[in-house]
Amino acid sequence: MELLSPLILTFELAAVTTLLLSFFAIPMAYWLSTVSFRGKSILESITSMPIVLPPSVLGFYLLVFMGPHGPLGSILQKFDIRLVFTFEGLVIGSMIYSLPFMLQPVQAGFEALPMSLREASYTLGKSRFQTFFRVLLPNIKPSLITGIVLSFAHTVGEFGVVLMIGGSIPDKTRVASIAIYDQVEALNYGTAHFYSAVLFVLAFAVLLTVNTVNKRIGGKVI
Repeated sequence: MELLSPLILTFELAAVTTLLLSFFAIPMAYWLSTVSFRGKSILESITSMPIVLPPSVLGFYLLVFMGPHGPLGSILQKFDIRLVFTFEGLVIGSMIYSLPFMLQPVQAGFEALPMSLREASYTLGKSRFQTFFRVLLPNIKPSLITGIVLSFAHTVGEFGVVLMIGGSIPDKTRVASIAIYDQVEALNYGTAHFYSAVLFVLAFAVLLTVNTVNKRIGGKVI
């Protein structure tokens, strides 16, 4: 069980992160696809930063921000809540790190829909809520699948962010990528190979699945 613990924790982190991102990023992607304002390009640049920013840089600033002396950490400390070196902290960091991988495909899917589709729904008496869930979302299935799968896979493979804000606490913050690093440092190449092989197979399976599904429903292949 100790051998599988990092893998279980990794998939748990990826699942929770992807689920929470779905509730947050999908509405945000829809909003960004429908509005136009002066600072939109700045906001989109900020949400895309994790793609180009070194993970260690993002992890460092998250550590400072959520640490006991940081803006958020100092407030939470008054309520005896700590985020650094906890699973909850990993979830927050992972959501920020994987946000663009959910946001951008879904936003592109919404932007590709013709305006007439939305207008026709309103003409037929559908509310904005009904139009969003019954008309728009079903028509961007390839984008939704791509965003969900990429967010999950990206979270599974993260290293720098989780190392900075989570460290390597067994059964708590030691995910598979950290376990590989620890095992290589300890010259336990057999165990490192086991973790690496599992993640390698998972990455291939994820990309194969999303490409196959998107081909069948007419989506864009990664």
